[in-house]
Amino acid sequence: MAGRENTLLQAHLECVRGDTVVTQLRVFVSVLDVNDNPPVFPFEVKVEKVPEDTKVNTTVIPESELEAQDQDKDDTLFYTLQEVTPGASSFFSLVGVNRPALQLDQPLAFNRLPNMTFHLLVRVCKPLSPEADPQVPSERARPCSRADWGARPLQDTQEEDAVPSHTAQATLVLEVQPADLRPPWFLPCVYSDLYVCVQAQYYGAIPTGHKLPNPLILRPGPIYAVDGDTGINQRIIYSLMRGNEDGIFVIDADSGNLTMTKSVPSPKTFLLLVKGDQEDHARYSVTQVTVEAYNASESLPRFPASLYRGTVALGSALGTVVQDAAEPSLPLRVWAQDPEFPDLNSAITYRITNNSDFRMSGEAVLTAAPLTQLAVFYAEVEATNTVTSGTATTVVEIHVSEQEPTSTGTETTANTGSTAENNKPSISHAEDKRFSVVDMAALGGVLGALLLLALIALVTLIHKHYSSQFKCCSGKALSPAAAGDGDGPAGVRSILTKERRPEGGYKAVWFGEDIGAEADVVVLNTPASDTEGAGDEGSADEGSADEDAAAGPGGGPPDDAPGANSTYI
Repeated sequence: MAGRENTLLQAHLECVRGDTVVTQLRVFVSVLDVNDNPPVFPFEVKVEKVPEDTKVNTTVIPESELEAQDQDKDDTLFYTLQEVTPGASSFFSLVGVNRPALQLDQPLAFNRLPNMTFHLLVRVCKPLSPEADPQVPSERARPCSRADWGARPLQDTQEEDAVPSHTAQATLVLEVQPADLRPPWFLPCVYSDLYVCVQAQYYGAIPTGHKLPNPLILRPGPIYAVDGDTGINQRIIYSLMRGNEDGIFVIDADSGNLTMTKSVPSPKTFLLLVKGDQEDHARYSVTQVTVEAYNASESLPRFPASLYRGTVALGSALGTVVQDAAEPSLPLRVWAQDPEFPDLNSAITYRITNNSDFRMSGEAVLTAAPLTQLAVFYAEVEATNTVTSGTATTVVEIHVSEQEPTSTGTETTANTGSTAENNKPSISHAEDKRFSVVDMAALGGVLGALLLLALIALVTLIHKHYSSQFKCCSGKALSPAAAGDGDGPAGVRSILTKERRPEGGYKAVWFGEDIGAEADVVVLNTPASDTEGAGDEGSADEGSADEDAAAGPGGGPPDDAPGANSTYI
């Protein structure tokens, strides 16, 4: 209560009788300290910038800046460093449990942990003595040690969650400042650790006798380097150090693109050393580029596929791009490449050789004529390497549909004609749930033939069952057809046949052999003289009776009967 300033108090006591002092007494009061004040850090959050190249075992933050203050006498403070950022405790630690100085334990890595956060905790331990605690043996009457702190962390706060708690907590934030520790790295590279990256070497091929107009295409990628210290990220400057004695190549200082200044007359292998230098010239790296020059006369381009499939809507305007049948939202891409000289891929041109309805625009297929029919067209695409003169061909199958291209559909093939140029047959095409004019016409023909068959069958049945009732009405025209036939029942010969019979006196309806096809109905008529002759072949009496019964007044045919040369069913 009196604090550390007044730990001993003196009181003067006098005993007085009247005006006479009988006795005097001095009283000395010793003020004993108790742990009634918590420790206090001089900050809540402390941010410290630490250079990445700080040496190991260096004290990053001194003890004087981190220690807490306690107003109680003889208190011992114990500190704990707790990591908030995972893995941070492997880089920093406290010098001691009672000394909160922060030191570096291993090299920093900006690329790994650019920021680290810790919680710094402090607790109070009161010295133990038999006077303060009769249970404490005399040998423990000493200031708090690590063992005391572990057994009884707080003498005046027996439980950690007691209120008030004589503990305190502060936050440390360490910001790693990048340092120039790493040279430039040519990509792609494989990291061996945070400081060394095994960088790439580059390979390329060029044809002899040709100067390539574009930058060389290299494997595994273009020449490209980055500053190994990503936090600094210095600009990289490229240059050729060795291997370009003939002056064949030149490298762009900013992009690293390698181009040719002239052609190589004969096969040769170039080993070029490329330097990547930081803009501040503090660090640099070197890599090797191998360029092989050899004869390309036998190098031919190649198409990845032998058949490409595309689709385009009926009635599309000229110059419409043909879409990919597998991915209707994407244009069809027909392309080839030179496996030996990838640099020459940009020199490959394309054209359609046998179909004037379509044309090439780069790697895209466009319509070159109005598309007025549902069909499937085939076009041959030729790829030519303008440098080596090598060629390759492939085939494009283009479906012309009635609606916007879809990924699914049905195809019906028929020989519908030919294109204007190559006289190739086209194939009619109908989308799902839609029918073309040809389909409807074929369906109508089949239905018509079936209807005609049904009518003829009905007439046949009527003729077989009611022929005797119609003889009186049939006239002479019916007699030959109803003449005796050993094959038919009751001597009646059917008028239905699949054979044409040219003999006179016979009337028949003839059908083609394929009933499912379009019906070919032929009615064979005979002149009146033939009919009469045929009638004479039957019974004269029967024929006369029939003629008399059928004759009208005057012996002629009935008024409503057809003429002599008429045929009816």
